[in-house]
Amino acid sequence: MARLPKLAVFDLDYTLWPFWVDTHVDPPFHKSSDGTVRDSRGQNVRLYPEVPAVLERLQNLGVPVAAASRTGEIEGANQLLELFDLVRYFAHQEIYPGSKVTHFERLQQKTGVPFSQMIFFDDEKRNIVDVGKLAALQALRRKKRLEQQLAQTDGTLSTLEFQREAIENATTNAEVLRTMELAAQGMKKAYQDMDIDKVDELMADITEQQELAQQISDAISRPVGFGDDVDEDELLEELEELQQEELDQELLNVGSKEEEPPVKLPSVPSTHLPAGPGSAASRMTVLGQPRSCSCHWLPILILLLGTGGGPGVEGVTHYKAGDPVILYVNKVGPYHNPQETYHYYQLPVCCPEKIRHKSLSLGEVLDGDRMAESLYEIRFRENVEKRILCHMQLSSAQVEQLRQAIEELYYFEFVVDDLPIRGFVGYMEESGFLPHSHKIGLWTHLDFHLEFHGDRIIFANVSVRDVKPHSLDGLRSDEFLGLTHTYSVRWSETSVERRSDRRRGDDGGFFPRTLEIHWLSIINSMVLVFLLVGFVAVILMRVLRNDLARYNLDEETTSGGSGDDFDQGDNGWKIIHTDVFRFPPYRGLLCAVLGVGAQFLALGTGIIVMALLGMFNVHRHGAINSAAILLYALTCCISGYVSSHFYRQIGGERWVWNIILTTSLFSVPFFLTWSVVNSVHWANGSTQALPATTILLLLTVWLLVGFPLTVIGGIFGKNNANSFDAPCRTKNIAREIPPQPWYKSTLIHMTVGGFLPFSAISVELYYIFATVWGREQYTLYGILFFVFAILLSVGACISIALTYFQLSGEDYRWWWRSVLSVGSTGLFIFLYSVFYYARRSNMSGTVQTVEFFGYSLLTGYVFFLMLGTISFFSSLKFIRYIYINLKMD
Repeated sequence: MARLPKLAVFDLDYTLWPFWVDTHVDPPFHKSSDGTVRDSRGQNVRLYPEVPAVLERLQNLGVPVAAASRTGEIEGANQLLELFDLVRYFAHQEIYPGSKVTHFERLQQKTGVPFSQMIFFDDEKRNIVDVGKLAALQALRRKKRLEQQLAQTDGTLSTLEFQREAIENATTNAEVLRTMELAAQGMKKAYQDMDIDKVDELMADITEQQELAQQISDAISRPVGFGDDVDEDELLEELEELQQEELDQELLNVGSKEEEPPVKLPSVPSTHLPAGPGSAASRMTVLGQPRSCSCHWLPILILLLGTGGGPGVEGVTHYKAGDPVILYVNKVGPYHNPQETYHYYQLPVCCPEKIRHKSLSLGEVLDGDRMAESLYEIRFRENVEKRILCHMQLSSAQVEQLRQAIEELYYFEFVVDDLPIRGFVGYMEESGFLPHSHKIGLWTHLDFHLEFHGDRIIFANVSVRDVKPHSLDGLRSDEFLGLTHTYSVRWSETSVERRSDRRRGDDGGFFPRTLEIHWLSIINSMVLVFLLVGFVAVILMRVLRNDLARYNLDEETTSGGSGDDFDQGDNGWKIIHTDVFRFPPYRGLLCAVLGVGAQFLALGTGIIVMALLGMFNVHRHGAINSAAILLYALTCCISGYVSSHFYRQIGGERWVWNIILTTSLFSVPFFLTWSVVNSVHWANGSTQALPATTILLLLTVWLLVGFPLTVIGGIFGKNNANSFDAPCRTKNIAREIPPQPWYKSTLIHMTVGGFLPFSAISVELYYIFATVWGREQYTLYGILFFVFAILLSVGACISIALTYFQLSGEDYRWWWRSVLSVGSTGLFIFLYSVFYYARRSNMSGTVQTVEFFGYSLLTGYVFFLMLGTISFFSSLKFIRYIYINLKMD
């Protein structure tokens, strides 16, 4: 019968049950009426079916059982052991974060069982390797002890042989001396004057021989080397050499054996994994002749804007086994301030002697990316276990820099094959009030997990699970801290063929649960908006139909009267038909607003349509930013055309000034805002500060593409403009406007006209803010398309309704009022950004605050231009319609 182990030790996660207690399920647990164990969400929690039988068998055989787990959910693990009635099997439990080595050392102290007589069950190879080292070290220690004893035995035998020879020599010498003594006595008798000193010298030699014999005797009674300590470092080096020899042998034997079938791991229960911490990015160049209709500079612009891969193509590299996979370090920054980023090598970390940066696209530079090659050596499909990255000696100032970064929750971003991977720089633990504890540790070991399909990398992640941070506490100002940075790489094959199909935490549905709730919120908002728009449209059309019928009937009954009598007996919007098309003041500024608003409508629509067509790869840094800059440059012709065309229609003469105003209406505020934001980033050393070459590049694009296209569009708009063709003649003398009630004032119209469109997008606005000012990519473009359409529809309907109410009060100053009423939605969006910053985010600091409010102000301004344009043209179309259908002389 085989010898049984004296202790059986079991891991918990994926050994007793098919999940991680601290990740896949939600404690606390309870046992339902049907006897099943469930977590707080009601999800069924189960054991592997063979576990009770195995534990029962071990108990019957008299083998003690212990549990050793590094899970952080200690209470949940103990609760599951009790609910599954497994506590009775385990004589010892070591359940706490740390190292398996620590667990087994404590088990040995408690039980006295040597490591060689323990058996360990675990699903993770690294745990088995760590624990196996204990037994291996014990075996090597025993081997060293036996080698020392063997050497000592050999030395003893040699000493005994030497002593035997010495005794034989001493015996021979004694016989010789005895003979010489007899001879000396005879000679003394023969020669009375014999010199006896020479005999004394011989006796001294005998004494020396006796002392030597005593030393030999002492050496025999005290063996050399017994009880000496064994050097643990030498043991570890010898163990690594043995492991390397075994690995080399396995590599030499590759292909000599039949490949073993892959082991099928247990399935993970259906659940939602927490989203990884995580955001994405984007940047451009040109030469050109603006007058050339062939636009031969356009391909150059598109090529330079798309540097780094087209926006719609997944930048996947094909690898062969053993090919190097470059890992780029990118940036670091506070977790709650996504736009406050710094170069990774600004921290005291492992850095190559010569930093080589990756060539970036314009969009990536604009997003603050500064990718540089790292010291990590990764090869396709080759696993690495705890390889040393570098050794460092940090001064107290460098340690303090790391401490501040960890206290501010700095995260890092690496890039592998265009896949961003993120993690925290260190670990901070703060607990208790009395006594208060504040611990800070640095992660000096990173585990990289990469999934591949065929010859392509599909997914990449980094974790510090089961890794103990290196403490940065208690260092004196004159001390240096020695650190050794290591890393591991683990490859696994996946059945997912495309990166876009890879969803972490997906339970099989098309969307995770949070996105399903998102859909429900949007549908609820759509229903409310449709009811509102339908209500306004029905009421307005009925009132308008009654007005047209009444006014036309009055026209027929009073057709024989004089014009003055007609005017005196009429009221409402008909009476102002001679003033309603009176051109407004500041017509040049109005046309510039309409032109730039039309440009941003085209820009926004183009971005959403391109996203719906799948032209943006979420893993490609800077795709949307590059596309936005390209579209902005190309749509400048729309702003010039619309502005100049309408300016000429309403009698404008200074069309050159109108073009300059149009091209400056957005670019000047943007430049001023960007200058302040970029200066703050530059002063703080942030990577969001644009390099001088990028600034010159953007300026060149605007001068050689944006401005020339605006001029070209303005020329076409001016030449193609017809007369305004108003349905009613406008009198030379303006009619006096009667006093208006307070609810028809401009402020009330702006409040109503801005709040209703804002309420239609308020739900989606939160998700947009959470992604724009976060680290994740926005991918719900279908929802965004619906919300954008709802926003424009609501804005148009509200504008028509407010314009009708204004005209009914005999107020014909609708031109600017229509722009301001619905355009005020931009003000509500800015106010929401203030609320989001204060109550919905944890952003702080000068850099992030200036960035957030600067670009939020620009966002509100862009919405003002877009919705003001929609509102104006909707009102103009409505006014033309009602006055064309009105019978007049």
